[in-house]
Amino acid sequence: MKLFANIGLGLAALALSVAPAIAQSADWQKQVSRIIASKQTYPRTAQMRGEEGTARVKVYVGAGGNIERTELVAPSGSATLDKEALAMPTRAGSVPPPPGGATSIVVPVTWKLL
Repeated sequence: MKLFANIGLGLAALALSVAPAIAQSADWQKQVSRIIASKQTYPRTAQMRGEEGTARVKVYVGAGGNIERTELVAPSGSATLDKEALAMPTRAGSVPPPPGGATSIVVPVTWKLL
């Protein structure tokens, strides 16, 4: 019976220590998404052709916050917009270091003509 109580306490302690890490990770993801979004432009050729869409880009971030590489996970339907989506994280240069070390994040990027 004591063994089950110790396991229960251990699991409760683990849950309490993981919750702040998840919250910190969510805050980090929002911050990184904002930084990358600030580098978004609407390519003139895509505007002139009336191209719109949403691309999803996987961004690999090193432990120090450097952008290591990008990968197109879901294309927008426009080669021009896809190229821009892949370039945005590189223009950001670096982001705050991830809370748990090197990681990746998928960032949606949307272009819509008004």
